[in-house]
Amino acid sequence: MSDEAHYDPRPQAHPGLHVIALVEAAKGLLGLLAASGLELLGPAPLQRWIHELITRFHLNPEHGGLAKFADAISPHSVHLAALAVLAYGVLHVIEAWGLWRAKAWASWLGCIGAAAYLPFDLYALFKHPGWVAVAVLVINLIVVWVLGRDLFKRRR
Repeated sequence: MSDEAHYDPRPQAHPGLHVIALVEAAKGLLGLLAASGLELLGPAPLQRWIHELITRFHLNPEHGGLAKFADAISPHSVHLAALAVLAYGVLHVIEAWGLWRAKAWASWLGCIGAAAYLPFDLYALFKHPGWVAVAVLVINLIVVWVLGRDLFKRRR
């Protein structure tokens, strides 16, 4: 039996790839909706919402992170944020399509993307321990494992 008999360039998609694809598609669609919302609403509702947060939590409206953030919101910054969120959404929709179709590039993209979050997940777990931090870490580890396993199986 030769090595070529073991190489499958287009393996049957593992059910885990389909689950991850659905999650990525949902994230992508939410990103596209958020980008559209930012463009449609503009800076005024964001500024009102931040000022309501400042009032509700009795923060100083002249100084502090939220006050500086509210002052930085402009039509230009909203356009830039909408563009960034649009890129995020499109990337996740493309990744979802690739994972659903069992494309190796999508497994690479998803594995690298999920692995990039792991240090932040660990930091969050140590900084704010709890079941949410554990769940996020475990989910990202499972995603990395499923996608890494898919890539490993392609190489065999």
